[in-house]
Amino acid sequence: MARNPTTRAAIKTDAKALKEDLKTGLREEADHLKDVASRAEATVRQRAEQARERAREMYDTTRDRASAYYDEARQRGRVYYDEATEKLDEYQRLLSERVQEKPLQSAAIAMGIGFFLGVLLSGRRR
Repeated sequence: MARNPTTRAAIKTDAKALKEDLKTGLREEADHLKDVASRAEATVRQRAEQARERAREMYDTTRDRASAYYDEARQRGRVYYDEATEKLDEYQRLLSERVQEKPLQSAAIAMGIGFFLGVLLSGRRR
């Protein structure tokens, strides 16, 4: 080791300069890392917002489709109900006409059906 006072002073000066350079380098690196982290955070937020917007769009599209399917099904149901009601009215009118044309035959058929149902239902009770 150097015993010369000027050498020691030079070493101390170099050590201080090195220490200051390290501090400066660390500050610069910390600032750089903060900048990188800030940009990464901004990118993540932007992508999250884009994903949120896409999810909203998909939700709206799906809701609109479901609403359209529901409306179409409701309309079809009304059509089927109206057709069934018309056919039922027609069959009821035809039955009334037949009963008026042939009342005895109609009464006999009704009694036969009643007897048959009575036998079937009484067999279940035993």
